[in-house]
Amino acid sequence: MKTEVTEQGLLIPKRLLEGIEEVEIRKENGVILVVPLHRKDPIFQLGQDPIDDDVTDASTQHDRYIYQR
Repeated sequence: MKTEVTEQGLLIPKRLLEGIEEVEIRKENGVILVVPLHRKDPIFQLGQDPIDDDVTDASTQHDRYIYQR
């Protein structure tokens, strides 16, 4: 696809952004990148649904439980 850069910038057709709600635009080594961003960073979702068990000190004693086997 080829498009013209105007005084306002560049228009990216919506069909190329289907399902994308937010992007990061950056320039690296003379290349302009448009990178889709996830609405929620998956790393912040860790620990949201912990496993229920009778262990109450897993956060401080996790190595003991992992390597005890």
